[in-house]
Amino acid sequence: MRQSQLFTKTRKSAPKDEIAKNAQLLIRAGYIHKEMAGVYSYLPLGLRVINNIMSVIREEMNAIGGQEITLTALQNPAPWKKTDRWRDDAIDVWFKTALKGGGELGLATTHEEPLSALMTEYIHSYKDLPRYVYQFQTKFRNELRAKSGILRSREFIMKDLYSFSRNEAEFKEFYEKCAGAYKKIFDRVGIGESTFRTFSSGGTFSRFSDEFQTICDAGEDTIYVNHEKGIAVNKEVYSDEVLAELGMKKEELTEAKAIEVGNIFPLGTRFSDALGLTYKDDKGVATPVVMGSYGIGPGRVMGTIVEVLSDEKGIVWPKEIAPFQAHIISISGGNKDVIAEADNLYNLLRDHGIETLYDDRDVRAGEKFADSDLIGIPTRLVVSEKTLAEGGVEVISRKTGGTTLVSESAIIETLIEK
Repeated sequence: MRQSQLFTKTRKSAPKDEIAKNAQLLIRAGYIHKEMAGVYSYLPLGLRVINNIMSVIREEMNAIGGQEITLTALQNPAPWKKTDRWRDDAIDVWFKTALKGGGELGLATTHEEPLSALMTEYIHSYKDLPRYVYQFQTKFRNELRAKSGILRSREFIMKDLYSFSRNEAEFKEFYEKCAGAYKKIFDRVGIGESTFRTFSSGGTFSRFSDEFQTICDAGEDTIYVNHEKGIAVNKEVYSDEVLAELGMKKEELTEAKAIEVGNIFPLGTRFSDALGLTYKDDKGVATPVVMGSYGIGPGRVMGTIVEVLSDEKGIVWPKEIAPFQAHIISISGGNKDVIAEADNLYNLLRDHGIETLYDDRDVRAGEKFADSDLIGIPTRLVVSEKTLAEGGVEVISRKTGGTTLVSESAIIETLIEK
């Protein structure tokens, strides 16, 4: 992508009513556009990042046996009424709409009911289990206060996976496998070191569920972290009784603010009982399916990365999810040889499959560097009269600021290593 062709532009300030750092930086850098409170559009750079995050999640879900589908956002009330969750006092963030011909539909907040109802047509025998089904799907939640940028919005993409198992033991085995996959995901997107598996309330489903919480001052949750064990406890269940049950001591824990970036829930047989999702065991006895739910919001992960890894100059993307691997900065001053060298470098990277943003704009060098810092691509490649004279390309790390001069013949190998 040539930056002169990118329709989005950087800006010096974010909307005055935008208080969240993640949204301020993402808007200023041209990744997202604020439509209204809690509703954001993803622009070309932002879409590349969220697609990269989704690719990481998809790879790890497929690796543990997940099968991807897409369910509808529009919801038939019938299965929700069977589980008694169509009521607004059961789920208080429903968006509902009246049909012109009569009746009512909802916009999905989650998908336990419709998927459980669907699976009654495909699960009949113990030979049909276990099954693990997931999707990336737009959810709608009528949040009272959407004030945290893309960390808490009214319309957002969710990866939700649901497990269908024959019994509790089979469920628990997959539950732990999914927890391990989540750890890999957060490591790959750059926030693994500050993200902890956190014991929290299971709500109406179980005694405990597991959240994955990333330490950050912008977080809405308070957790107590045992750094040695790599686990934490949410304040909502923090008590002497719970700590004793988990084999943890108060003096081993550190209080911190955190952002919930994922969660996994035991569902038991609540939905299978209500919706008739059963299988016949090897003796022909009808038995309810044991279920689990596993969620990650790619947009929330994206916002958390910005909150945690950005610096005073702008965004700092980890390599695996960055919109581009490299950012070429051409400082030509009208010098045709510099322009030709930058063009050659751009073509070389493209031919080797290295996705690159090329700042070929006719603007001051200071503006190019400031925009590059704000946009946050991991590696900057500077081509100028100076680098031309020295026979190389200046390679700058966005994360460390470290600078090296690399010959053009070695640039591909250098970028692959980075």
